[in-house]
Amino acid sequence: MTTLTFEDFKPGHFGTFGPRHVTREEILAFAAEYDPQPMHLDEEAANASMLKGLSGSGWHLGSLMMRMLFDGFIGRTASLGSPGVNEMRWLAPLRPGDDLMLDVDVAEARISKSRPETGIVTFKGTIHNAAGVVLCEMESPIIVRRRLEAGAE
Repeated sequence: MTTLTFEDFKPGHFGTFGPRHVTREEILAFAAEYDPQPMHLDEEAANASMLKGLSGSGWHLGSLMMRMLFDGFIGRTASLGSPGVNEMRWLAPLRPGDDLMLDVDVAEARISKSRPETGIVTFKGTIHNAAGVVLCEMESPIIVRRRLEAGAE
């Protein structure tokens, strides 16, 4: 398997990953462990909430996005980590039974000034369900090793 380096990430659409099916049981399990708010755990409370039904935590959705990014390409990228997340927006609820797709764009790719053997690639990820409803958007940079010959400039 080829390792992706900085030079493999050009601005524009990079790829689409998924589907990832989300079950009611995993929504409840994640919420019980990490975000035990009523709209994530209890049908009656969820129906009475502004979400109008059981919904997964936004943090669950972020975790699913990270897994889809890893399985899609980060697991085979010369990634050295990330300095953080620039933006994360939850736009619609994650529901039991959703089939998720992740679209990834390279928003920016630049060589690091302080570490020229690396580049900083900023990704924009958008998760939508099978109906095409966008549930979440995230923009995040990662630090990626450059190819040896490119870093020797």
